[in-house]
Amino acid sequence: MIRDGYVARWLGREFEAVPGADGDVRLYAPEPTDGFEELRPGRHRRVVPAHEIEELRYVRTVCTWRGEPFIVVGEHETWLRVEYAGGRAPVAERLGLDRMDHGVWQAWAPRNEVQDLREELI
Repeated sequence: MIRDGYVARWLGREFEAVPGADGDVRLYAPEPTDGFEELRPGRHRRVVPAHEIEELRYVRTVCTWRGEPFIVVGEHETWLRVEYAGGRAPVAERLGLDRMDHGVWQAWAPRNEVQDLREELI
């Protein structure tokens, strides 16, 4: 599973999370969970005060592709959407990446070409 976003530990369990400016944290679960409301099938939410959260971290999936560092921002079947994290435009151009914005380069990489696929906690 490719993750890129906040995760929170609450009552000893890890949830996908979104911290709010209001001091609350929105927790999300894929299955019905006590106290969570169903937003749609496979998506359940509970809002809890930030002081109840045991740990809040940002997690992202990173990898190496063609010898360069990337962040994985999506996936589809056997492909990964990767964003170049090396910060060097000549390298991005040499790799044939798509320029999305100033300093933002992405491509679809075959999953079997990607190496060192792992999660980083920030």
